[in-house]
Amino acid sequence: MRDASLVVVASRLPINDAAASEGVFEWRRTPGGLGEALHPVLTDKPATWVGWAGTPGPTPPLPDVDGVHLVPVELSEEDFQDHYEGFANSTLWPLYHDAVEPAVHHRRWWEAYQRVNQRYADHAARVAAPGAVVWVQDYHLQLVPAMLRELRPDLRIGFFLHVPFPPPELFMQLPRRAEMLFGMLGADLIGFQRSHAVHNFHLLAAKVLGATADERGVTIGGRIAYTGAFPISIDTAEMEALASQDEVVRKAAELRADLGDPQRVILSVDRLDYTKGIEHRLKAYRELLADGRVKAPETVLVQVGIPGRERVEQFRQLRDRVEREVGRINGDFGRLGVAAVHYLSQVFDRTELAALYRAADVMAVTPLRDGMNLVAKEYVAARVDGCGALVLSEFAGAAAELTQAYLVNPHDVEGVKDTLIEALQADPAEPSPRLAAMRAHVREHDIQAWARSYLTALEAACAGR
Repeated sequence: MRDASLVVVASRLPINDAAASEGVFEWRRTPGGLGEALHPVLTDKPATWVGWAGTPGPTPPLPDVDGVHLVPVELSEEDFQDHYEGFANSTLWPLYHDAVEPAVHHRRWWEAYQRVNQRYADHAARVAAPGAVVWVQDYHLQLVPAMLRELRPDLRIGFFLHVPFPPPELFMQLPRRAEMLFGMLGADLIGFQRSHAVHNFHLLAAKVLGATADERGVTIGGRIAYTGAFPISIDTAEMEALASQDEVVRKAAELRADLGDPQRVILSVDRLDYTKGIEHRLKAYRELLADGRVKAPETVLVQVGIPGRERVEQFRQLRDRVEREVGRINGDFGRLGVAAVHYLSQVFDRTELAALYRAADVMAVTPLRDGMNLVAKEYVAARVDGCGALVLSEFAGAAAELTQAYLVNPHDVEGVKDTLIEALQADPAEPSPRLAAMRAHVREHDIQAWARSYLTALEAACAGR
């Protein structure tokens, strides 16, 4: 494995959307993003990343970033609309997240999905060394493994799905369900976040394709595609070191002062996405204020909503609803110069994010469905003081690992309210045994352990072929 090159194939290149004035590109590191997750895995070895640079039309050659060679895939405006905004985020995304919003189906979107996946496969086939490991990432590119196997059967092909894989009754709604499954089965190893996703995939491969599934994987066409659950994680040591810096500690104190030195700070950091449960969380907080169980300014909620996908109508509508609800809560329960909810729709750098984590007594991570949710793990790692409480949705992949969190059903508003109160009543100055157990877990199961586990399993899957 060490003698072959490593090629990551993902929808986007892990760089900021625009170069600095001197033409210097930086690694894009947004909370929970793919670039953030893979950064420590790729920067300690020669690696190539194939993906779209973020701007329609031709892309000039790009410099290496943090030692990673970048290979841009050109997408037209039509490609972006029909593949990314269309099939990936208006058809697959809602289906893969329990159909929180209805999935939309258009035949031209499927045609674009095929066309764009083939383009990614062509680029990867061109740059991969003989016998290279090619690691295809996520739901945007589910056809690439089979396409790549046809082009380059010498390659060792891995596929990892970062989002949930849905139960059969949802996946069966896809008009092109067989093609989607067959595309994934081109990989030597198909990785999922949780074991129930593996189970769903096995059921569908047998039902739709007539394949044979067992504990190893799925056998079809005389070969086996191995499967497994590999829960992704974070660079725990990096976050701990960052959160321990004097600058971060000082910034956390300044943030609390800027908030009016409240007794309790609740923090949520989410991409603006209808799967994240932001509206449910705001409803629970509003009712706590209305019931008098929490009072502003003694308790404040800081809601960070990271913008993205705002060209997709469902996400644009969510942004408008969230902004209206924040305004309504502050109008009813805030007062001049004092907000009950502090809403920030922006991207924070790593230092600012660590300071936010250190400033928060309670971290509320309550998605309706999430493949993992790395923000929850980052908060745990950042609390080097041993204090703080994590309120976590049982429908986030992280809940299977961070079992000592205050687990909630985000659809149960009364349950969310009661659990927030329970977490708020913990002494913020006293180290938490719950947090200590979770910190031990994320130290042992960090991003390097995840990558080693997956790549070792991929090597074993390819050994006997």
